[in-house]
Order: sequence, then C-alpha cells, then structure tokens
Amino acid sequence: MAISNFIPEIWSANILEALRKNLVYGGPGVINRDYEGDIALAGDTVHITSFGDPSVGTYTPENDITVGSLTDSTQALAVDQMKYFAFDVDDVYKRQALPGWVEQATSRSGYLLAKTADTFLAAAMYAAVNQGAYDIGAVTGDISDGTTYGNVVAKMWQELSSRDVPMDGRFLIASPAVYGALLQDNRFINAQAAGTTDALRNGHVGNILGFTVYLSTNTPDPTSGVSAIIAGHPIATTYAEQLLEVRAQEREKRFGQLVKGLHVYGAKVTRPECLSLASVTIQA
Repeated sequence: MAISNFIPEIWSANILEALRKNLVYGGPGVINRDYEGDIALAGDTVHITSFGDPSVGTYTPENDITVGSLTDSTQALAVDQMKYFAFDVDDVYKRQALPGWVEQATSRSGYLLAKTADTFLAAAMYAAVNQGAYDIGAVTGDISDGTTYGNVVAKMWQELSSRDVPMDGRFLIASPAVYGALLQDNRFINAQAAGTTDALRNGHVGNILGFTVYLSTNTPDPTSGVSAIIAGHPIATTYAEQLLEVRAQEREKRFGQLVKGLHVYGAKVTRPECLSLASVTIQA
C-alpha cells in the first residue's frame, strides 16, 4: 500500500503540533510570536520598529511648553534558518510493517526539528546577553545549604526587577543540575512556598518568586559542569516559524514514496534588558 491518500494539510498540522509541544525556549511562556505573520519564503525579513520615550517636563502657567520629537529605531528579524527532514517509504516495507509507522516517523521528525529550533533559540538568547550588562556572571549553588535559591533565583529576580521587567509572566529555564539542586530546597518543592497550588509534574515545576520554571536539556552550557541559566520575560525575544512544505512524491526508480518537510524560522532578541544570564556551578 502506497501513501496514495497523503494530505499535506493534515500532516503539516501534526508536525507543527509536535514542534510546539517539545519547545522549551520556543514555548509561549518564554518567547513571543508578535511578528510571525505569514512567512511565504525562506529568507524573509521582518522589520521591527520601536520608538523612544517622550520627554516629561514641568509645566509653568503662562509659559510655552517644549515640544519634543519621537525617535525611532528598526531591528531586523531574519527568517534565515532552514531545516528539513526526508525519508523513504518503500511499498514492501509499508505493507509488512506495523500500522502507523509512517506517522511515528513523521512525529519523530517533528521532535528532531523542534530540538534543533530550541537549541537555536537558546543560543540566540545566550549570545544576546553573554558577557554584557545583563550577565550576572559565575555563581555557585550548594545542594547542602540551599544556596542555589538565593544565589541564582533570588539574584536573577533582583536583576530583572531593577530594570522594571514586568513581574507577570517571568520565566526561568533550569538545567537538570540546577533543577536537581532546587529540588533539595523546601522553598522550591513546597507548593505553598512556591506560590502555586499546582503539584510538580511533567518537568514543569510551577512558580517560584514569580518565575515559571522550566526544565531543559538544551541550556547553552559554556563549559563542562557549568549551566547557563536564562531568566526573563517573553517580550525579550520574538520568534517566527513556518512549516513551509511537506510532501510525499513517487520515487522514479523505486516502488514507494519520498516523504520530506522543510521548517523555516528565525528569532531576534529585541529587548535584551528583559533577560538575565547566570553561569551556575552546582556543588554537592
């Protein structure tokens, strides 16, 4: 049986679902998609315009006010990442294999595309703040005395608050090492102390100090034993993606089809001041 009833719209939707389900750095609580729009071709560029703040003056009765001019700046979000998958579906193997294997292979392809995109997003955020004004630098957390809470979580909260980053919607992405250290701290694992009534489940650890904490194995760790922890607000990073094309086509010299898909995306850290970075070493 060949893939004679292949429907691109249905398969495309399934793959996009897999992408978004597996994204951590690309999840809705970490980035925004404000400028995604309709991406038709690889290499599209989204131009993002921002305006400076107007000046505030003191009014004196019967005196003219000073009228200022707004300044603007433009940033470019380049949709320049192009990743693909492709695999053969031989008619003989299709007939002899268990039902659903093509769908499973496609779903796995979606996961691998998601992991690639997630790694790209993590690297983009890291590069935007590494060794800059919003980089806390090297910090140490000790499992035995619970210093990870104060040295990492509380310090990042303080840094973001000093820059007037919105309280509502903040995130913190923890590596397994940092997550494991926080799990030794009752302030983190106790639902009441963490400020949430949700139980810890499925790797989503609820809230702590106003952060929604996510676990990721894609943290852009600079050296062995050091975890690059990024915290911030979704307004900092904008992301745009499009599953440009999915198709199954007959192989010219084989009995079967070629299934392939193309994923095009790009990201831009438009507000680096709304991110914070810490290079964390965990001690036992």
